Amino acid sequence: MKRLLAVIKVKGIQFIITTSFTLVTVLVMLFVGVMLYGKFAQTAEQNAYLHTQQILEQVKYNLDSYLNGMTQIFELVDDKIRRSKGLTADKLSEQLETIVETRKDIVSIAVFTRDGTLLATTPSKVLRRDTRLTEQSWFQKAIEDPTNLSFSLPHIQNLFKGEYTWVVSMSREILLHGPDGAIPAVLLVDVNFKEIDDLCQRVGLGKKGYVYIIDLVGNIVYHPQQQLIYAGLKNENRSLPLKHSYGSYVEETQDETRLITIKTIDQLGWKIIGVSYMDEIVTTKKEISRFIFWLLIFVIVIVLFVLHYLSAKISRPIKLLERSMEKVEQGDFSESEPIRGSHEVEQLSLRFHLMVAKVRELMHQIIREQEAKRKSELEVLQAQINPHFLYNTLNSVVRMVGNGKNEDVITTISSLSKLFRISLSRGKNIITVREELEHVRHYLIIQKMRYKQKFEYEIVVEDEDEVFNCLTLKLLLQPIVENAIYHGIEHLADPGQIRIFAALIDGKVLLQVSDNGLGMSPDVLAQVKAGFYKSEEGSGVGIQNVQERIRLTFGEEYGLEIASEQEEGTVVRVWIPCQLAEERDRL
Repeated sequence: MKRLLAVIKVKGIQFIITTSFTLVTVLVMLFVGVMLYGKFAQTAEQNAYLHTQQILEQVKYNLDSYLNGMTQIFELVDDKIRRSKGLTADKLSEQLETIVETRKDIVSIAVFTRDGTLLATTPSKVLRRDTRLTEQSWFQKAIEDPTNLSFSLPHIQNLFKGEYTWVVSMSREILLHGPDGAIPAVLLVDVNFKEIDDLCQRVGLGKKGYVYIIDLVGNIVYHPQQQLIYAGLKNENRSLPLKHSYGSYVEETQDETRLITIKTIDQLGWKIIGVSYMDEIVTTKKEISRFIFWLLIFVIVIVLFVLHYLSAKISRPIKLLERSMEKVEQGDFSESEPIRGSHEVEQLSLRFHLMVAKVRELMHQIIREQEAKRKSELEVLQAQINPHFLYNTLNSVVRMVGNGKNEDVITTISSLSKLFRISLSRGKNIITVREELEHVRHYLIIQKMRYKQKFEYEIVVEDEDEVFNCLTLKLLLQPIVENAIYHGIEHLADPGQIRIFAALIDGKVLLQVSDNGLGMSPDVLAQVKAGFYKSEEGSGVGIQNVQERIRLTFGEEYGLEIASEQEEGTVVRVWIPCQLAEERDRL
C-alpha cells in the first residue's frame, strides 16, 4: 500500500511539474502568438493600404502622362491653326490629317464659330442636324473660360454622321486670322475614351476591388460598371471622395466594409478612387492566424513530450529526497545513500545529509548534557545553600549553650540534622509533598530560633491523604520562604507571619507561601517575574531557578505565580501536577 502511495505521489509530482511547465509554455506561446498575429495582421493591413496606394499612384501617373500628351497635341493643333493663313490652307489640312493619322486615339479635330457654325473638320465629316452644339458642356466651357483648356465627361460623339464613339472632348477658345482681324472660334479635339478605359481596366485591387474616376463635382468619368450605374442598377457613394483629395479611409456599410483610397489628378481635378474589400484583407489575417494556430499546436505537442521526460527525470530524485526527509520527520536519523540527479539536486541532497548528521550529533550531545545536568542538578542546588546559613545557625547554637538554653539547642540541632537529611534524600531529586513540607518546616524552626521569635508561621494542608502522596521537586519552597524572611519580614518592626498552604485543585497541586512583610514595588515585582532581579542575600537559589526547574520537569503550563503589594506582603503560588509516588520512575 505504501509502495502504491509512493508511486501515486511520484506521478503526482510529475503531473504537477508537467502541468506547470505546460501552462507556462502555453501562456508564453499564446502571448507570442497573439503578438505575432497582431504584428503580421497589422503588417498585412499596412501592406494592403500601401499596395493600393502604389497602384493608384501608378494609375495617376499614367493618366497624367496621357492627358499631358493630349494637352500637348491640342496645343500643337492650336499652334498650327494660328500660324496658318487660313483654315482652308492645304498645308494646314495636311498637318492636321497627319496628326490624326499618327494618333489613333484622336477621333476628330473641329473648329466652330461662337455661334456654332462649323468652320473646318479633320477628318472631313458631315455635321449632323439638331446637334444643339452650343448647349453642349464642352462648348459652353470654352466660351465661359476662353483661357483654360477644358475636358468633358465621357460621352458619345454625336456631332458628325457615321460612327458613334465614346470620347472625351478637349475644347478652348482660339483666335483665327480674318480679313477684318482676329476672329474668336472654338477648337474641339475629341479623344477616344477607350485609351483611358484601357488604362483603368488593367488595374486590379484583389478579386473584387476596382478603380473609378470622378470629376470635381462628383460626376463619374470612368467606372468599370458604368453601364449598370447609368441604368440605375448600381450606386456608388461619392460623398467620401468629395470630402478628401488624398489618403485611405474605411467605409462601412450594412453589407460590407471597404477600403477607399483617393488620389487626385492635379491637372484636371479628377479623383481616382480605389475600392478594396476588407474581407479580402481579413482573409490574409485568417491565413496568418491559421498558420500561427497550427504552429502553436505543433510546438505545444513537442513541449509536452519534452516536459514529460524532463519532469520524470527531475521529480524522481526530488521524491527520493522527500522520502529521506519523511524518515527524518518520523525520527529516523539513520544514514542513507546520497541521491543522484542534477547538480542542484545532488548538492541539496549532500547538504541535507550533512544537516541530518549534524542534527544527529547534536541530539546525542543534548541527551548527554541533559543526563549530566539532571545528575548534577541536585548537587548544584545543595551547593548553592548559603554557607552563612549554617554558620549563623551554629553561632546561634553556641549562644544558646552559653545561655543555658539546652532545650532550644536540642531543637535547633535536631531540625538542622533533619533538614540536611531531607536535602540529601539519598541522591533523589524527586520527593513527596510531605517531605518537602517537612523540610521547609525544619528550616522555619531554625530561622525562628535565629531571629528570636521575629515571626510566626503555620503550615496548612487540605486533603492531606491526597496531597502528601503527590510528588514534587526537592527544594522548591525553601528559596521562597528564605526570600520571605530576608526581604519581607526581617526589616519589620512588629513580628511577621508566614503561612504555607497546600491543596489539590483541579488535578493540580498548589503550594502557596504568603507573608505580611514589606512587599515589593511594581518595578521590582516585574524584574522578579522576568528573572532579572538578583538578591545579594539568601541561598542563591533564585525564584527564576525554581521556575525553570518546574517547567523543565513538568511542562510550560506549570510554574510560579507571584503577587505583591508594598506594606501588605507577598504571595507566591507554586503549581505542579499531581503525580503519585508510584510514578516517580517516570520523572
